[in-house]
Amino acid sequence: MLRVGNKAACLACRNLVSTNMGVRFRVPLQKLHPLSRAIHHRYSGNTNPQRPPHRTAARYFTSMSRLPMRPPKPPSGSGGRGHQQQQRNFWVASLAARLLRLRYILLGSAVGGGYTAKKTYDEWKEMLPDFSEYNWVIPDFVWELSEQIDLDKLAKALPEIEEIAKLLPDFDKIGENFTFLKSLLSSETSGDPPLKATDSSTAAAHEVSDKQYKKGLLGELVLIQQQIQRHEEEVRRAAAANSARPPPPEPAPSPPPNPSPPQEKRKSSDKERIDLLQEELLRTQLKYQRMLERLEKENKELRKVVLQKDDKGIHQRKVKKSLIDLYSEVLDILSDYDANYNTQDHLPRVVVVGDQSAGKTSVLEMIAQARIFPRGSGEMMTRSPVKVTLSEGPHHVAMFKDSGREFDLSKEEDLAALRHEIELRMRKSVKAGQTVSCETISLSVKGPGIQRMVLVDLPGVISTVTSGMAADTKETIFSISKAYMQNPNAIILCIQDGSVDAERSIVTDLVSQMDPQGKRTIFVLTKVDLAEKNLASPNRIQQIVEGKLFPMKALGYFAVVTGKGSSGESIDSIKDYEEEFFQNSRLLKDGMLKAHQVTTKNLSLAVSDCFWKMVRESVEQQADVFKASRFNLETEWKNNYPRLRELDRNELFEKAKNEILDEVISLSQVTPQHWEAMLQKKLWERVSTHVIENIYLPAAQTMDSGTFNTTVDIKLKQWTDKQLPHKALEVAWETLQEEFARFMAEYKGKDQDDIFDKLKEAVKDESIKRHKWNERAMDSLRVIQHNALEDRSITDKPQWDAAIQFMEETLQSRLKDTESVIRDMVGPGWRQRWLNWMNRTPDQHIRNETKNELERLLKLHDEHTAYLANDEVTTVRKNLEGRGVEVDPVLIKDTWHQLYRRHFLQKALSHCNLCKRGFYYYQRHFVDSELECNDVVLFWRIQRMLVITANTLRQQLTNTEVRRLEKNVKEVLDDFGEDMEKKTHLITGRRVQLAEDLKKVREIQEKLEAFIEALHKEK
Repeated sequence: MLRVGNKAACLACRNLVSTNMGVRFRVPLQKLHPLSRAIHHRYSGNTNPQRPPHRTAARYFTSMSRLPMRPPKPPSGSGGRGHQQQQRNFWVASLAARLLRLRYILLGSAVGGGYTAKKTYDEWKEMLPDFSEYNWVIPDFVWELSEQIDLDKLAKALPEIEEIAKLLPDFDKIGENFTFLKSLLSSETSGDPPLKATDSSTAAAHEVSDKQYKKGLLGELVLIQQQIQRHEEEVRRAAAANSARPPPPEPAPSPPPNPSPPQEKRKSSDKERIDLLQEELLRTQLKYQRMLERLEKENKELRKVVLQKDDKGIHQRKVKKSLIDLYSEVLDILSDYDANYNTQDHLPRVVVVGDQSAGKTSVLEMIAQARIFPRGSGEMMTRSPVKVTLSEGPHHVAMFKDSGREFDLSKEEDLAALRHEIELRMRKSVKAGQTVSCETISLSVKGPGIQRMVLVDLPGVISTVTSGMAADTKETIFSISKAYMQNPNAIILCIQDGSVDAERSIVTDLVSQMDPQGKRTIFVLTKVDLAEKNLASPNRIQQIVEGKLFPMKALGYFAVVTGKGSSGESIDSIKDYEEEFFQNSRLLKDGMLKAHQVTTKNLSLAVSDCFWKMVRESVEQQADVFKASRFNLETEWKNNYPRLRELDRNELFEKAKNEILDEVISLSQVTPQHWEAMLQKKLWERVSTHVIENIYLPAAQTMDSGTFNTTVDIKLKQWTDKQLPHKALEVAWETLQEEFARFMAEYKGKDQDDIFDKLKEAVKDESIKRHKWNERAMDSLRVIQHNALEDRSITDKPQWDAAIQFMEETLQSRLKDTESVIRDMVGPGWRQRWLNWMNRTPDQHIRNETKNELERLLKLHDEHTAYLANDEVTTVRKNLEGRGVEVDPVLIKDTWHQLYRRHFLQKALSHCNLCKRGFYYYQRHFVDSELECNDVVLFWRIQRMLVITANTLRQQLTNTEVRRLEKNVKEVLDDFGEDMEKKTHLITGRRVQLAEDLKKVREIQEKLEAFIEALHKEK
């Protein structure tokens, strides 16, 4: 039971009071409706038995307040049995009446309870204040915002609490690590007097606020830093006091007296105190370093877990990750950009320089946390600059800029493949006859805990050119190094081998020339373990790291150990060896090196901080420079090429490619008649000399038709088997080339750009060079030509007339050529000599006299054979000598050959005219006729062979070779498109270079602006 006011109430009454009300007060029981009081308290238990139950008048009017009526006792005697029967009869009726009465009880209870609850709610509602009068307190924009924002959708869009909890780090694990570290520190510092004093002085504060002490490790780190500073001050004071004490007086000639015991005790106590302070300082520094490394390891694991989560909780990490990628893309574009308008690449990057085998690559591998570079013992391995973009990521992977393959650096086989690929790219970039290359290889490495920066590993500086190297290797390496270091915003990471004499260093002089003030140089001394072992004076290492030994200056000096010299060492083993070495090294114990100057971890942190500081200071200035360069380029384009689009070399190549393919497709539109006419004409021009000189003329020297036909058949068979098919294919290929060139020339007249001429000519030549005619076509063509030449049946008069016309045109053409040769031999005639004031040469005079003598011989012997007999040659020579002309027999035979050729052709033409009416005799096989026209049949066979060969070649051209040529052209264009050097050579001019520069500058400016925006967001 609960208490309401001063009266006792049951649990049902308590439930009438709304618990959701904002105002809490008690309602006295008297305010409840009387019917409700009667319903609930009539049968409720009373907590106070001495207090009489509360009664009201309403109790007597309810059905629940009435006691059930008891039937009167039956009279005893004989009437009892009848009464029992009557009672038994009304038992069912009585039960039914009681059940019906229960219905009214339930109904009355429901009505009463509902009415009471409604009245209580109304009374409570009237007692609440009117909050509508205070709406002016809330600003209007809140009401407008609530109308515009759908809170239900917003609530559904929010992630669940369980998902948010997954993204949070494991605080229990972090707390355990901090507790362990605290206990470690407390246990280690318990034996140190200075730390014990500090702990006792701050014990009260830690006991009062133990939570604040557990807040993290920052308080511990600050405390240790303060102790380090205090110990360093004590060591300096003790050393200063010891040096300030006056020196002892010079000894007299006589033996000096023994020093007093208190003075010796004081000196020994001061020295012990200094040694003790130095040991304490070293222990404190090592403790501080171990704490930092442990924290860094925990932080690395946590970052890896966070980076592997989904995108909901790592937006800021995404910005950091993409920031270095944006910057690397800008550097990649700048490496291919040929600077004009005095626009130079002054964006920061870390340039790694050093002597050959000084450990440059090993330092870079330690920063990248993977053995990614090829290694060699004493030989030059870095043959070209390697740009390495380091960034943070969940997995340790590497990828080249122009490749999609990812190398998993946690697997040894992927590491070996990456080293092999880098070596191949280096050797490929080196041109023939050279040793090093200035072409940059771009590589990105990602992994958890890697510091974000861009490094460029340069070839090692050498002092002597050895055998196998190019003569200019030393100068080339110096020029490459200077080109990178002369950038005023480049950070120079100067690597010096500590195991060799400092006087043998070459790179320090080069660095001091590029950065005399040392404002952007970081000096790294490698192989300190070997240096400590080999050097007789360890103070020399201290002079190096303090900048007192070399003439160069630097922002910072670091000493690192990059392994024991074995190529099979892992990064983790090298780190362990480095840490173990410096913990046990005298260099730290004697104070020659400070803790922040050792290990590659501290070096990478310092280089990364310096790199980003330089980036933030210079990137906006560089963006303004490229903005001005873009304006200059756009102004030049508008003035020189106002109506042309700004197409770069790749876009121009695509345009030329489409034009060339259109021209090749146009070859399919050439008509068959045009193909056959060209093929027939060219084929006859190619074989006509052979037909006349080697077949027709020898056969015509025979005496009868049988010998003529036999000679012709033999020579035609030999010609067909050996030469004719080759000649026919050559003619077809040349015809295809000429038509291709003709279409390209015709297309050139249709507003074609002259800038494509060189490219089109190269594509045509290369396509023709690659095209090879189908060898099977030669065998089939040989059979077709052989069958065509064996046919001698001229079916009709038009074919006969066509053969005669073909023969007549051929003979006339040959006669014309022969007469031209004779005129050149004998010189100008008398008319030309008189009219044109021309004279004959002595040789022409001799030939003219020889010609006149031979012509008289032909007139005497009209049926003379083609060759002069020896006695005839002697007769002609003697006749000429009689006229005072000395003639060589060879000259007589040469002149006779041309004269007889003219004589024969003239007779053949006259015979051709006679054969025009000889078709009738041909049909009768020249029986009973003195006319024989076997030479006409020969020319008909030749003509028919030309027609059939041209038709066959045309079919092969249109069905096969044109398509093969189109395929070759496409292959050549694809090859040229992939060869940037080829495109640069074939598409040239100021217009192309200007478009290229404009595109590059725009791209650089856009990338820089995106990078600057991301950089500002990160700030």
